[in-house]
Amino acid sequence: MIGQTVETRGDSSCCGIGGRETRETGLKSVLMAAMTSRDGEIACVIKCSIATAVLLLLVQGCTFPSRLAAVPDNLTTKATVPGITNVRYWMDADPKPLLREVLASIGREREFIVRSGYQGPLPGGAGLVVSGGGDNGAFGAGLLVGWTAAGNRPTFKIITGVSTGALIAPFAFLGPDYDEQLKSVFTEVSAKDIFKKRSVLAALFHDGMADTAPLWRLVERHINEEMLRAIAKEYQKGRLLFVATTNLDALRPVIWNMGAIAESRHPKALRLFRSILVASAAIPGALPPVMIDVEVGDQRFQEMHVDGGAMAQAFLYPPSLHADEKHMKVRRERKAYIIRNARLDPNWASVDRRTLDIAGRAITSLIRTQGIGDLYQLYLITKRDGIDFNLAFISPDFKVEHKEPFDTNYMRKLFDHGYKLARKGYPWQKYPPGFTPKAVQ
Repeated sequence: MIGQTVETRGDSSCCGIGGRETRETGLKSVLMAAMTSRDGEIACVIKCSIATAVLLLLVQGCTFPSRLAAVPDNLTTKATVPGITNVRYWMDADPKPLLREVLASIGREREFIVRSGYQGPLPGGAGLVVSGGGDNGAFGAGLLVGWTAAGNRPTFKIITGVSTGALIAPFAFLGPDYDEQLKSVFTEVSAKDIFKKRSVLAALFHDGMADTAPLWRLVERHINEEMLRAIAKEYQKGRLLFVATTNLDALRPVIWNMGAIAESRHPKALRLFRSILVASAAIPGALPPVMIDVEVGDQRFQEMHVDGGAMAQAFLYPPSLHADEKHMKVRRERKAYIIRNARLDPNWASVDRRTLDIAGRAITSLIRTQGIGDLYQLYLITKRDGIDFNLAFISPDFKVEHKEPFDTNYMRKLFDHGYKLARKGYPWQKYPPGFTPKAVQ
């Protein structure tokens, strides 16, 4: 099945060793008995060996989530989604296929405005880049709804999304008519609407520490056939909707042409569309990957796709694609609006001397600096190609306590923060953080 997620859900990961609670309690008891003994080093070694043996017995009695074979390395770029063509591009490969799609979209745009009775050159084009950020996506959602209230929100030529930005992107693409749904997704949910925690044994026997069945239900509730028809209609007008995922087998970023998927009218297009959105938000290790069926000739494979943020927090198009007026074959004013769903300033915290706390804090730092690096890349390619750069992000003056992931109160306050800033006219930044266009005297 296109976009099928192959995973063993809930507590069924182990078989033949009793229920989950029995297995987990027994394992904990053995480990604790072995590791807390004070009878000397020899006793400790013996008991640790017993604990390891028990653990190995548990593993032998378990089944793990299964999958079809991964696409071989030399066939990676030849793999296609069965029955649906022109639906994805490799961000790090030859940009010509993507360039052809962009040029074709300009042709569709010309045809649409001629049918609409418009005379003259193409009007200006605006692009929207919506980054990752987890529940901080409430900021971007609020900004977009507030922008509608301000009365000057553009109809974007192209919208791209990564992770939480991928969940925002379809609503943003369809404009103000979908503002209420967008608001609902980011102000009326909590952690239980996104994931269900698994047992501690999930680290050994599952493909993620939590089950994303709730997120699937949320996506299925909002992303339906009616929405796909609306997206297909906008695609036919020459507009583009792109979402990024990470192919974890190949360690390569993939750009999905969501408008083309919607326009394909394939019976499994809706399932694929939803799968890509869930995959783009699937934090590796924390949430299960999404397995997507592909083929090379008559050979069937599966690709493992996870959070697009594993490769980039935000993108407009690959740096290898030149989108200046010469290559686009059109003269028009162009603007790029980048919404970074995160703070850019260092967020101080006292870190406890515990392994997971230290590792988690370091990962937070890596994501922050990766996001800033992505903003610099966006600035460089927009400057190169003559596109006006505009940046929005969560400002340091937003001080609401963030108690837990997908804290409803936090998201509501952050949505309101973004809404109010946009409602009165958002002060878009013209440079990435720390950049000064002129030398400091």
